[in-house]
Amino acid sequence: MQLQPKPADFPRIRKALSFYKVTSVITGVMLLLLCAVMVMKYAFHVQLFLFTPNGFAEFVPIAPEGIEADFTGAGFDLFKAILIAHGWFYVVYLVSNFMVWSPMRWNFAKFLLLALGGVIPFMSFFLEAKIVREVNTYLDAHEPAPAGSN
Repeated sequence: MQLQPKPADFPRIRKALSFYKVTSVITGVMLLLLCAVMVMKYAFHVQLFLFTPNGFAEFVPIAPEGIEADFTGAGFDLFKAILIAHGWFYVVYLVSNFMVWSPMRWNFAKFLLLALGGVIPFMSFFLEAKIVREVNTYLDAHEPAPAGSN
């Protein structure tokens, strides 16, 4: 028998769901940016620097194998910034997953599925729609009627 959410947790679940919706979209966009960065780096062998001496943005060939540590590009390394930002947003995304998963009292496999949303491109967008619909349907069906209504 699967445990059911407590009615006292319904307001907390709705707030957590709003936070989850925002974090899943941000994480999904950051993951798509990260995929674009990886394609540029490994397929086209370039990285993007901003505010370089040669202009606002400049694609620079990646450093040859073995001397990556000695290579420092001029300007702001946009690729590294996207990598770091996605990593931190993924942690926030996991927190939002937990905030929805725990009061909904789902099994651990559901949490792992939610966590995969920040790792597999486009999955966070599909999961966001599915989870929000599922949780709202459950809450609407099980929410007690307001006092004084017939």
